[in-house]
Amino acid sequence: MIKLGWQKFNRYVSRMLWHSAVNGFAASFLVPCRIRCFVYRLCGLPIQTNGIMPGTFLMWKSIEIGERSFINRRCFFDAGVRIGEDCDIGFEVMFCTSTHQQGTHKKRAGIFEGKQIHVGNGCWIGARALLLPGVIVGDGCIVAAGSVITKDCLPNGLYAGVPAKRIKDLI
Repeated sequence: MIKLGWQKFNRYVSRMLWHSAVNGFAASFLVPCRIRCFVYRLCGLPIQTNGIMPGTFLMWKSIEIGERSFINRRCFFDAGVRIGEDCDIGFEVMFCTSTHQQGTHKKRAGIFEGKQIHVGNGCWIGARALLLPGVIVGDGCIVAAGSVITKDCLPNGLYAGVPAKRIKDLI
């Protein structure tokens, strides 16, 4: 019993130190981009870009960001997000992978589940867009600012609205 308690405590301390390094120190406006991304990689994040601006919140190590991608200020990455290469993510974009199964009338938020989000190569996600659990944004898509992505986006399309719909084919 005591051993289990210490393991739980050690896991808590380890996670607290990780979040302090990633979402405290590295996310600071005082830290240059190259050092920020170096700290991310040092903490086990598979980040292949140096283009992550300050204020970004990264939930856990299961966030991948491809080469030459740019993440603007104050984005929120829940666990289980994969961003392709050559993507541009506007400020305050939220990648929400956490959800719940529907519960009973006594408690509607049932069992927790996480559903990964994938953004393909060459995408542009506008400011304050919200991507909900389990969506896939195909290669070459544009998501307009303020849009809410509730379903998969087929490649090379412009998506806008709440909920977002394909409004234009892109060449």
